[in-house]
Amino acid sequence: MMKNAVYKAQAGLRAQYVTTPEAAMVTDEARTGGMDPSDPFHSQVEPKYGSGLNVPCGVHRAVGGPYDAPCPGDLLCAALAACQDSSVRMVANLMGIELIALAVQVKATVDVRGALGIDMNVPVGFQSITCNIHLKAKEGTPPEMLEKLRVAAQRCCVVGQTLQHPAPVTTVFSAHPLETVAAESAFV
Repeated sequence: MMKNAVYKAQAGLRAQYVTTPEAAMVTDEARTGGMDPSDPFHSQVEPKYGSGLNVPCGVHRAVGGPYDAPCPGDLLCAALAACQDSSVRMVANLMGIELIALAVQVKATVDVRGALGIDMNVPVGFQSITCNIHLKAKEGTPPEMLEKLRVAAQRCCVVGQTLQHPAPVTTVFSAHPLETVAAESAFV
């Protein structure tokens, strides 16, 4: 275990954010593009725009797609699982808890009748999300420390907190000449 690795990595950042709070504002982004826009069932997304990592995206069979690639719901579950995992790892490191094993599983359930416009009383969106964190700490770790880890990791999970307390989402539709859209949507 790299004891205190998180503390060492964050010490300068914490001091900077106290004196310069605006430096703590970060923006994450992702972008789609680079595939045939006439294909209604496939796309790709580049998380961390500019990274060159392209993830194929598909449409779930529950709404008519072939479901041959992760759908946006899978990516949402992946984002929560990744954030919970990293939060548990970092907080455990800060607390001096040695983890032997860690796995995070996220399941989200949606009634797609809302998205398909079949029943206007059914909301569009997931009705439930369950995150199961399975961990094993070094033998002798006090149960009260594991409870503190659970509470602190949930509090620090940015994706989990965003899902619990949604941020406003602004969507802007723009019409551009086809050449502009094609040039802008190609992954570099």
